[in-house]
Amino acid sequence: MKILKPQPHQMEPHQLNRRTLLQAGAGLLGAAAFGGLLPRVARAETIQAAQLTDADRADIARVEQYLNGITSMKANFQQFTQSEGLAFGRIYLRRPGRLRVEYDPPAEILLVADGTLLSYYDGELNHLEQVPLKLSPMWFLLRDDVKLGGDVTVTAFKKSANSILIGMVQSDEPDAGSVELELGDNPLELRQWTITDPAGTEVRVGLYNAEFGVQLEPALFATPRKKERNR
Repeated sequence: MKILKPQPHQMEPHQLNRRTLLQAGAGLLGAAAFGGLLPRVARAETIQAAQLTDADRADIARVEQYLNGITSMKANFQQFTQSEGLAFGRIYLRRPGRLRVEYDPPAEILLVADGTLLSYYDGELNHLEQVPLKLSPMWFLLRDDVKLGGDVTVTAFKKSANSILIGMVQSDEPDAGSVELELGDNPLELRQWTITDPAGTEVRVGLYNAEFGVQLEPALFATPRKKERNR
């Protein structure tokens, strides 16, 4: 995929401040999950499911089959927010329920999903935040059985010659944020996702140099622990 270049009005990755990394970093799994740290805006609107044709449903079934075939993955990522620009790092995924996100230095930010909890650790501040993984709108991707229906509502679907875009929310947690997946087609390939949090902030995460079906050590997905302070 094409790697975005910072524009003059954007900040270079090393300029991203810690709060921005929290918001954008949590965006890899859904910034709204960290509700105590990030702004939440009440939304009264009801979920509007997309009007799907039989052809659309067939394509969505293909995407489900493809996602269920991803047992493990490691990739580089680029993360973009309109206000702050780009950040980079590495992502490791092992279904079900395991994910690790590392940011490039000088950031000391780590996100880990251990199957139950989503943990955010700031090594510089020695600060740890944890929430249930299910609060993330990306939880559906880490489940043992990926289904784009039922407890996930498809809100948008668009197909072009070489790509498929699917917008969705958790049916029972719509305030956790919305997700738009972008996949290449012919063959199917997960390229990027965009998460919009309840405050309307968009975080776009693109994958490159992705490897699938790789062996990943269990230690990668160990829950982060705060460092003990010297007495």
